Amino acid sequence: MTGPGASRPLELARLAAEHLSAKGVADGRLDAELLLAHVLGVRRLDLYLQFERPLSEDEVASYREAIRRRSRREPLQYITGRAPFRELELAVDPRVLIPRPETEVLVQEALRHAREAVGDAGAELDALDIGTGSGAIAISLLVEGPFRRVVATDLSPGALEVAASNAAAAGVADGLQLRRGPGWEPIGDGERFDVIVTNPPYVLESERATLMPEVRDHEPAEALFAGADGLAVVREVLADARSHLRVGGLLAMEVGSGQARAVAGMAVTAGLDAPRVVADLTGRERIVLAARGRDTEPKVE
Repeated sequence: MTGPGASRPLELARLAAEHLSAKGVADGRLDAELLLAHVLGVRRLDLYLQFERPLSEDEVASYREAIRRRSRREPLQYITGRAPFRELELAVDPRVLIPRPETEVLVQEALRHAREAVGDAGAELDALDIGTGSGAIAISLLVEGPFRRVVATDLSPGALEVAASNAAAAGVADGLQLRRGPGWEPIGDGERFDVIVTNPPYVLESERATLMPEVRDHEPAEALFAGADGLAVVREVLADARSHLRVGGLLAMEVGSGQARAVAGMAVTAGLDAPRVVADLTGRERIVLAARGRDTEPKVE
């Protein structure tokens, strides 16, 4: 990134964009501008409003380092340490998956169910988020929905640290209970919830080589891969979902592309009712919803 005017924001970004594109980064110009705005502590728009602003040597050096990392296909969000999700701006690092737009649809469906369940009664609900990662789902439920409490679990202590920090930043730490452990292990036998939400690992091991380097080489593998067919964790969730749902409660799961219809069938086998498949923002069937029917509550003799 050298040459006449190379210390001016837009020229520096142009040179960086060319370098990133040559390294295979799909949105080289966008990423170059976002990284420069991050380094300078300004909005992306300000790069155009302050196009004559000279950069200091320290700013140029910091930008070079950010571009070096991105050219090695480290995700933009790990470099900036931030990722947007619905109404939130979350802290992220390599201990957690980067929140994605399709997961926003999962939250949307969980919130829709919760609001319909509450109706005019004004009750507050309990939710469970299995495999919370950055806390994106759990925190969104607390910020946007009628939930008094969300239990969020994860196998990774690092992920739980990130989630705790994000909950505190969002002002909902009091409503979030973080528990460490795989699957249902952190959940008591008698605990039941109005909504259970999960974005489990669902990538097939055979698909590892086909993933983008940003995902394959940088995001946590334990949050991505789930056996030969990608459904190992889904099966674990479905095995006990009914026993941890209140009557009328909802299980909402994000699954891999092409898995939704099979998972909906598995939900019926697991004793859940009225499975429904919802498409994500790109039209792919990615969300599976299933309920615990009101006629399945065991009678008390």
